[in-house]
Amino acid sequence: MNSLTLEQTVLGLPKTERAHLLHLLLDSLDAASESETQEAWLAEASRRAAEIDSGQVTLVSSEQLEREVQALLK
Repeated sequence: MNSLTLEQTVLGLPKTERAHLLHLLLDSLDAASESETQEAWLAEASRRAAEIDSGQVTLVSSEQLEREVQALLK
């Protein structure tokens, strides 16, 4: 099936089915591959490690974090 035939077929579908198909297609464009996701996480981990090493951020204990989160939620 060529793209013109596919386009005509899809446009002939009821509105709800076209909307469902559109949602699936848009999701497929946003979905990163496993290797892209892994690469992004590695880049983020490297960025965070560099911030820690340079002293740009201050580490806190899990207990301190819990206290700060609880204070924000009150």
